[in-house]
Amino acid sequence: MAASLPLMAGTRLTAAQSSTSNPLLTKSNQLGWLDTAEPRARCGYTWGQPWPQGRLKTNDALHLVDQAGKYQPLQTWVMATWPDGSVKWTGHATAAGQALGQTFHIEKSELKGRAPKAKHSVTIGESGKKLLIDTGVIRCVVNTQGEVIIDEITRAKKTLLQNARFIGQRQNQAEADGEQPLQIEHFSAQIKQADIEQRGPLRAVVKLSGMHRTANGREWLPFSLRLYFHAGGDAVRISHSFIFDGDEQQDFIRALGLRFDVPQRDETYNRHVRFVGEGNGLWAESPQGITGLRRDPGKAVREAQINGVATPALNTWDKRVSERLQFIPVWNDYSLSQLNANGFSIKKRTKAGHAWIDVDQGKRAGGVAYVGGASGGVLFGMRDFWQLHPTQIDIRNAGTPTAQATMWIWSPDAPPMDLRFYHDGMGMDTYAKQIEGLEITYEDYEPGFGSPQGIARTTDMMLYALDATPSREQCIDLADSIRTPAQIIAAPQTYLDAGVFGGLWSLPDRSTPIKKIVEDRLDWSIDFYQKQIDQRHWYGFWNYGDVMHTYDTDRHVWRYDVGGFAWDNSELSPDLWLWYSFLRSGDARAFRIAEAMTRHTRDVDIYHLGRFAGLGTRHNVQHWGCSAKQLRISTAAYRRFHYFLTADERTGDVLWEVAEADKQLVNLLPTRKVNPEAAADKNTHIGIGTDWGSAAANWLTAWERTGDARYKTWLENAMRTIGGNDLGFFAKGYHFDINSKAMTVIPADPLESGRPKRVSHLNAVFGLIEICAELNQLIDVPEFKAAWLRYGRFYSAPAAQQAAEFGVSLTGNNLTNAHSRLTAYVAQQTGDTALAKRAWDEFFREANHVPEVKRVEGPLVLNPVDEAAWVSTNDSAQWGLAAIQNLALIGSSLAGSALKK
Repeated sequence: MAASLPLMAGTRLTAAQSSTSNPLLTKSNQLGWLDTAEPRARCGYTWGQPWPQGRLKTNDALHLVDQAGKYQPLQTWVMATWPDGSVKWTGHATAAGQALGQTFHIEKSELKGRAPKAKHSVTIGESGKKLLIDTGVIRCVVNTQGEVIIDEITRAKKTLLQNARFIGQRQNQAEADGEQPLQIEHFSAQIKQADIEQRGPLRAVVKLSGMHRTANGREWLPFSLRLYFHAGGDAVRISHSFIFDGDEQQDFIRALGLRFDVPQRDETYNRHVRFVGEGNGLWAESPQGITGLRRDPGKAVREAQINGVATPALNTWDKRVSERLQFIPVWNDYSLSQLNANGFSIKKRTKAGHAWIDVDQGKRAGGVAYVGGASGGVLFGMRDFWQLHPTQIDIRNAGTPTAQATMWIWSPDAPPMDLRFYHDGMGMDTYAKQIEGLEITYEDYEPGFGSPQGIARTTDMMLYALDATPSREQCIDLADSIRTPAQIIAAPQTYLDAGVFGGLWSLPDRSTPIKKIVEDRLDWSIDFYQKQIDQRHWYGFWNYGDVMHTYDTDRHVWRYDVGGFAWDNSELSPDLWLWYSFLRSGDARAFRIAEAMTRHTRDVDIYHLGRFAGLGTRHNVQHWGCSAKQLRISTAAYRRFHYFLTADERTGDVLWEVAEADKQLVNLLPTRKVNPEAAADKNTHIGIGTDWGSAAANWLTAWERTGDARYKTWLENAMRTIGGNDLGFFAKGYHFDINSKAMTVIPADPLESGRPKRVSHLNAVFGLIEICAELNQLIDVPEFKAAWLRYGRFYSAPAAQQAAEFGVSLTGNNLTNAHSRLTAYVAQQTGDTALAKRAWDEFFREANHVPEVKRVEGPLVLNPVDEAAWVSTNDSAQWGLAAIQNLALIGSSLAGSALKK
């Protein structure tokens, strides 16, 4: 395995060395912007704030202080608590339009007099089956039942948007095969439940849930969507999630999108259509253009139309134009389609029954458009528009009294969504054959297990109800807020001082030559993967957010088509590497990659209903393809970072879904193919690492969020069982009661005499190290901590030391580099400097590759790419986690000669 860099002087790194972070966030308790600059479009923000244990009580008052030292309105809620009941994480929201500056902070204090109030507040009224949401600027009527999501949005008593609803089409086969007719049917979302999750005063959240219904009454594709409102705002954010529950052999989604109507009051030549391209590129025209004509209406007229403002009175125009307006075509219909990550096209036509005219093309559209007039309209857009291709924006009837706009989550111009498994099984109808298949392609195949039934996907959209056509600059500012939403973050020192997520990491430190090598390599790794995502085009509706598992040095590609070597699906915890990298550095690159990964893995790699609900899928050519459906993929250990840092409710939903995912162990034993005795045992088995560690992360997260002592009891009882067992973490597993969560020791095999001859190299590389660090921090069970220290001391110990401890040396204990942080943990906890040196030796033991890249181009590859042939994401994840943890755990207190080379 090649996971780390050589210990040599003068190692050259070919990528950027410094992290991309906010240089102003240098002090604890500081807040600022992920992308360093305060955004120009102030749409209202939401974020999570950590607190050290004992610092904040649930009834303490918090106040937001801007850069100038002035108090600003703030909405606060508790997201998690410490074991003593004090607050661990708070969620916060601001009103739209608030200017905070480059840095600001939250303080616990009692203001003299009343806390400051926003100019506007958001309120929710209820009338029958409707919710009336008022931000002080717009008024939105939301339905709690039926097909229409939003009845209307008004501003200053003027209706700007009507009849927002989700629509789609399905067809019965991927393409016409000549044997049966191709059938296409329409469907629409039907609301069945509405929940008000926040009522304000600065932020309101409404959750709608239901099913999609076809014309013949079939209900399928369960959905949930949230509507977000900020006080003083003129926008509605919509977060839409759906679950595929169809038959992938005959249910092919042909189109899916959000459609709404926009009333038109202005003359056709005072109406406007805008499409945002790449960066600050903008395509802007009127449905009835008056520029470029044979006759000139006048400079003032032309400039007004170009700028999107009302033109001078018609009687002031050159009569050669004003008297011939009826002969100037009115373009009613427009489409922008993004069918892949590198190309979009715009077309338009005068009306149905007439030809489409090609307008222009580009690479990566912003996914933002405007339709309306000089007196107002709707600017709308989709986050990650080109990344989640195939997508599309349609505008219809722009020249009529009511225009219609559709944001297509899945473009009707693309081939239908095909979720069928990619091969026919190749005769692997027994466990023996499937194990043989695993030996050659690393794919754990089993008939019927490569099913997409239960996977999900989320799309975020924005609707701005504007009282005038936005200027070109305003279009770009709003587009930026949609395609790259601003995120408030805390200073790295704040996260570290709070002690959250175990608190066992360091801030970037280049004070010694070795530390500099490690820090530079960490930066290099993030930079390399950021480039690989783009160069290898790891985009698409079901793929965006994931990375590939292993590289093929012969073809100069990642092994996208070779069984378990393709999509990573959180294998060996790249999620943790990226999130911890962000926490310690504030690196925006790490955050953006980690967030996209979380948004993908929480939806696509986890089953949300059906046979495998609560479980995730091991790495494969298709994200749902592998037959290993396991807790180690669905674990909350990977997603809790995103939830607590951003207060994202969708991520919070998924954390609840997996809270008791361990109940699935009674239905599906992960080791059923290689351990038939355990599969035949009437007791449920739970593995000590990938199973129990994942369940423990789920229980811990639920305990933090609720304070429910039941979850603590499950954790504490399990910790006592593990600590009370002679083998502790070296045990192969435990019997497990899925209801009480009680764990009991499995009797030792007489042939092994209780000796842990073989251990699993996977036990500790799916979050167990991080979760055990938190458990030892939060719950005092001395025997558990002793068992964990014993595991860390002896997992990678010399064979003679293992034999002296257990009577036999261990096998299977590879991934030494990744486990070096376990050795470091023991060294840090016990003050053992010799063990600290051993940790560094283990860390660099596999250091035999230089992290330089070469450019591969010409006939060797389709497109030029940067290649580091030894890299695979599991290696980088191990290396990144090991580097971060070793720097933190060995640290300055144990920085002996090993750190001073």
